[in-house]
Amino acid sequence: MKDKIILFEWTYEPPDYFESKILIKQDAYELTIENGKAEARLKFVHRDEEYRIREELHKSLNSRFLGVQLLTYKPYQLSKPSTYHLHPDGKRDVFIQVNSAVITVTGNPVDLIVRDRDGNIVTDTKNERIKEKKALAELTERFAKNPIVLALLQSHKNAITDPKNELIHLYEICDTLKSTFKSINNACSTLGISKKQEWGRLGKLANDEPLTQGRHRGQNAGNLRDATNAELNEARQIARKMVHAYLLYLDKTNGQK
Repeated sequence: MKDKIILFEWTYEPPDYFESKILIKQDAYELTIENGKAEARLKFVHRDEEYRIREELHKSLNSRFLGVQLLTYKPYQLSKPSTYHLHPDGKRDVFIQVNSAVITVTGNPVDLIVRDRDGNIVTDTKNERIKEKKALAELTERFAKNPIVLALLQSHKNAITDPKNELIHLYEICDTLKSTFKSINNACSTLGISKKQEWGRLGKLANDEPLTQGRHRGQNAGNLRDATNAELNEARQIARKMVHAYLLYLDKTNGQK
């Protein structure tokens, strides 16, 4: 029984979401994430403990996807975990098998490598993006149980999956931070957000402009227009900065807020 290994397995789309292999080693398990599959291996434990670890790992893994989503602004699909018991003789006991849905994602970034006159790389956009993804994923996972973080990430995810109401969901991030810090001034000064150029601009797009994705569509009946790509990208960048700033604030204060 002691030699038996428990294997949790997930599939995800798109398979290049992280762009590089991720290996996480903990005392209780080893988790590998690569090319559309995540695998966690741990020593055999009692069934109740197995269920608990599986649920914790699933939440932890999903938080990493949400962290990367702050950077990519792309949807993802993560399956529920399949569970296997691996015997020393190679036999597998299959307990759960859930197939994930497949989605199509377009618009991959164009990467650039810049070298100096001696051939040394001075800019590698893909490598820089991978590092940023890793940092965001780890930071998000660290505070994934924080209720404010959960609310911010859910609003950000809803903006991606519900584009008809995108600006409504993005402005929920402002509302959450305003409530958390008791005022807009406190939120902006604490997080390093410009009240006029960032908070105010997102508010203008979500509340004042006659946009079909905005909050007050009923007040502009007959005069509505779709937000331009530039306006949506601007709103997304501001909202992402706000969420990232809050994560960095928690990191700086050891999660005290």
